[in-house]
Amino acid sequence: MSLHAAAPTSWQAERRRAFLVGLAPSLVVLLAITLVPAVALLVASLTPLSLTDPVATFRFDDPLVNYRHLLEDTRFLGSVVTQLKLSVSSVALQVGVGLGIALLLHGPSRILAATRAAFLIPMVLPPIVVALIWKILYTPDISPLHRAAEALGLPFSSLIANPGTALWAISVADTWQWFPFTMLMVLAQLQMVPQGPVEAARLDGANRWQVFRFIVLPHLRPVLVVCALFRLIDSFKAFPLIYVLTNGGPGTVTEVTNYYGFVQAFNFSFWGYASAIAMVILAGVFALAALVSRLGWNPHHEHR
Repeated sequence: MSLHAAAPTSWQAERRRAFLVGLAPSLVVLLAITLVPAVALLVASLTPLSLTDPVATFRFDDPLVNYRHLLEDTRFLGSVVTQLKLSVSSVALQVGVGLGIALLLHGPSRILAATRAAFLIPMVLPPIVVALIWKILYTPDISPLHRAAEALGLPFSSLIANPGTALWAISVADTWQWFPFTMLMVLAQLQMVPQGPVEAARLDGANRWQVFRFIVLPHLRPVLVVCALFRLIDSFKAFPLIYVLTNGGPGTVTEVTNYYGFVQAFNFSFWGYASAIAMVILAGVFALAALVSRLGWNPHHEHR
């Protein structure tokens, strides 16, 4: 009996060892391209690293000085508020528009299939191309939207030059590029909705809204949470749109946190301070991912 018991154990140990040996090269590369830069960023954030003061570059006598300055920097705090506005508005629009279009395009028709494929085009375009497209649309002298509005007798000023609309204009551009992500995920989930309860509800006299609210939406809620989570995290990377469309302006109206870090690093050469800003963004993204994931997948929420 002991020989028979030892054989499977030995085989399982060899199997685990083989898996570890096979995964080792990938893990080494993954650590090299993620952990090493992260550690370097953390170390830099604890120093007054600056190209304008090479002598003080690697001082660690006051490692938290950059983080204390962040709490007193009104421009940084304003950039955090701007980032939250952009993230919340763009994600809400992307989830809402993606869900609505997915419901409209759900069906076996060939025309619907071709339309679905066309809607995926913005998502596969490089961010810089998307930014250039919307730069043209938002520039009054060359914009077909402005020309059409003038022809209808409804002229309006540049949306990206107006402090009251610049941030929302960026949110619309970001939504145009990324709502297909939600649309695609929802379309896939709609294929998994059981038709039995839907048909039973219709036989009982339920209208389309009631069928959607009480049967379809509960099946879509998990995928909507996932879409919101991914897009919320990715919304912190809206740098190309801001750089091309507004360059952080007018003033600092569209200066989000990562753009402010870029300004500190590349305009003023305060690399230690910019690294601290990047660490705050990184910590915020991880905390947000954990919070939203926990709220979205809590079983008590699913059965309410």
